[in-house]
Amino acid sequence: MELRPYQQEARTAVESEWDAGNSRTLLVLPTGCGKTIVFAKIAEDSVRQGDRVLILAHRGELLDQAADKIKTATGLICSTEKAEQSCLDSASRWYRITVGSVQSLMRQSRLDRFDPDYFQTIIIDEAHHAVSDSYQRVLQYFDGARVLGVTATPDRGDMRELGNVFDSLAYEYTLPRAIKEGYLSPIKAVTIPLKLDLSGVGVQSGDFKPGDLDSALDPYLWQIADEMKKYCADRKTVVFLPLIKTSQKFRDILNDSGFRAAEVNGQSDDRAEVLADFDAGKYNVLCNSMLLTEGWDCPSVDCVIVLRPTKVRSLYCQMVGRGTRLCEGKDHLLLLDFLWHTERHELCRPAHLICDNSEVAEKMTEDLAEQAGCEMDIEEAAQTASDEVQAQREEALAKQIEACKSRKRKLVDPLQYEMSICAADLSGYVPTFGWECAPPTDKQKAALEKRGIFPDEIENAGKAKLLLDRLEKRQSAGLTTPKQIRFLESRGFQHVGTWQFEAASSMISRISANGWQIPRGVNPQTYTPTQEVNAFEPFGDPFAYSAV
Repeated sequence: MELRPYQQEARTAVESEWDAGNSRTLLVLPTGCGKTIVFAKIAEDSVRQGDRVLILAHRGELLDQAADKIKTATGLICSTEKAEQSCLDSASRWYRITVGSVQSLMRQSRLDRFDPDYFQTIIIDEAHHAVSDSYQRVLQYFDGARVLGVTATPDRGDMRELGNVFDSLAYEYTLPRAIKEGYLSPIKAVTIPLKLDLSGVGVQSGDFKPGDLDSALDPYLWQIADEMKKYCADRKTVVFLPLIKTSQKFRDILNDSGFRAAEVNGQSDDRAEVLADFDAGKYNVLCNSMLLTEGWDCPSVDCVIVLRPTKVRSLYCQMVGRGTRLCEGKDHLLLLDFLWHTERHELCRPAHLICDNSEVAEKMTEDLAEQAGCEMDIEEAAQTASDEVQAQREEALAKQIEACKSRKRKLVDPLQYEMSICAADLSGYVPTFGWECAPPTDKQKAALEKRGIFPDEIENAGKAKLLLDRLEKRQSAGLTTPKQIRFLESRGFQHVGTWQFEAASSMISRISANGWQIPRGVNPQTYTPTQEVNAFEPFGDPFAYSAV
């Protein structure tokens, strides 16, 4: 099976991390982007090196799915370690890949059957669960194994706890990039002007209590059904609810409202039949109480309704991800969002699927609420919000940036550089892993200084690495250097970080030739560089002059 370009990039990045000595690394792929296929190929590579591989998950459906995909993608057959099945049985012990249930393997009596070095590679599916005691017990027992965690967690902020388990982030394929490159469906969100009061809902284990959510949601179910008739009567819809009884009640309300609704839960004897009928079109709405967040695919789903509000981004992403797969005749996923009112707690909204920065997410949520009832493409909404936040930030930081520009040194302050190149990911960076939180190394400081960045105000090694990576990419793309940015912005030119290197070099040469004065007819506040560079020969290296 041939991998997509980003899947091959992910495979290479993971194995490079292992080769570099980062024995526990993470891979982030959005739901629907084939994470199982990627780790199947990584498992195959490990087997070719002589490793025994353990695929670790917390649900039987995930284990079965992994075994099936590994056989399809690589031809390798997996043994199973769960309940009464064991990879140590005579019929299975020759298989090099094992799919294992963490609930079974966490038991000490089960672990004692294995030598601690029995598995050389461990792959954790849905790795956001890896912080739990059950996973930690297994990892600590096989502590010499290389570990890959695979998750659909949408942003680094949601992975801070995982930074205590993993050494590095090997590769991240973002939802916006997946949509842009045509591998996932575009998403349009509609904020429904129905205010649901969650102010009395408590929190337990970091998320809202399902019982409290049920009580808060119950009075609104008929109104929600009426709103659904306006927006998704002709769509294939999945609804997530907090409790089984709520899910069953809402199914009945929807059927009374003219929908063809079904409900599934972990106790449903006819679950497979209901899911097959929904896939075939017998039902147009499927209600569930958190059953379908993992291990279930139905690409024709084109509407998702989250009536189980959550503070956990990975969970929110998984719910919405049930509708992001591509399907013939489907041009976008519709995501219905309600005006949840909560005084004490933040909760995940459509903005959190796509925004890395909390300020941008908050602004996008406000914009969607102001346009309640209208479909808005979340990529376009995020870009609009980002532009608005960028403008606000520039205004707020104008004085600070001016202070940076006036300092008598030839190096560029990181803040000025980040603002000039419009790098929200740099200015909003938060370290995740242990090595990122450490101070910048002397080698990093020297490299930054050589590139023209004043290193003393960079607080951690993660930010230093991000800056160095960006500097290298910008050089390859032919964009301006930090020294060009500092010089031209000190003369009043705007956002020189977005210019091409040659355009900046041309302007500096003109200023040099004009006795280090702005040429007549050039207004730095409104000047926009063109691709026409150096109408005359440059006067050597302008930065060789002490005046600069």
